[in-house]
Amino acid sequence: MPCHGWVGLAVVAAAEALLLRGQALVGEWFTPIVWTGYVLLVDALCARLTGASLLTTERGELVGVVVASVACWWLFEWYNAPRFWRGPADQVGLWWQYHQLEPNPYLRRVGYDWAFATIFPALFLTARVLRATVFARARVRPVRLPAWALRGSVAAGAVSVALPLVVVSPWLVPLVWTGWALLLEPVNRRRGAASWLRELERGEASTVLALLASGLVCGVLWEFWNYGAVTKWTYTVPYWGNVKLFEMPVLGYLGFPPFALECYAMYNLLRVVFTDRAAGGSP
Repeated sequence: MPCHGWVGLAVVAAAEALLLRGQALVGEWFTPIVWTGYVLLVDALCARLTGASLLTTERGELVGVVVASVACWWLFEWYNAPRFWRGPADQVGLWWQYHQLEPNPYLRRVGYDWAFATIFPALFLTARVLRATVFARARVRPVRLPAWALRGSVAAGAVSVALPLVVVSPWLVPLVWTGWALLLEPVNRRRGAASWLRELERGEASTVLALLASGLVCGVLWEFWNYGAVTKWTYTVPYWGNVKLFEMPVLGYLGFPPFALECYAMYNLLRVVFTDRAAGGSP
């Protein structure tokens, strides 16, 4: 395994050990630290399995993935606290809330952006590993959606991404984790961007299955590592909200697989728009 993989493994292990020992600084910055280690480790596994690595062979792609990750998660933060509604005075987020944040606003912003910068890399690199191993030969009968179904997906996606901004309700959070995939994936297919829909038309299922599994793997790890951290997040979920695995209500885990699909769709559309490069994509 490339050297940066061992560095990543050491970062994860050291962060866990220091957290268990009650090291306050590590506890406050645990999420960005441990996920940086995870990204280094999984990137090295990708290099070992496929010969491609965001850190060593695709540095331009790495910059794009990191920037898109930060920008898109701030979009989700806007959903959590839209600027044109006012909740109760003690409500800092409609669906999720952060606790024990860094008091210095500049350092707090660094912490936010650092943590957000690991989201897309973690999802896409995990999907690459799964695509190269578990789902390497995943095939299905070719599936070609009719034009009306693609138009319906775009319409449903547009409603899904707009409605939670208009109707302020904790019941609508599933729309946020599915709407962008419904809206953008048909657009990517049509524009020639990387698209799992186009792959399904050829009978190739490795990308979509790897992304779905990656969302679940990373989701469990997000919640596992969040549970013991000092600076952490909790949720407000109106359906079975008290039945939890770590801090996440169990039904919430259903949102992680489609979340991976929409991150993939968001990134690859941005990639085409800003670079005019339709081929390739992540994972």
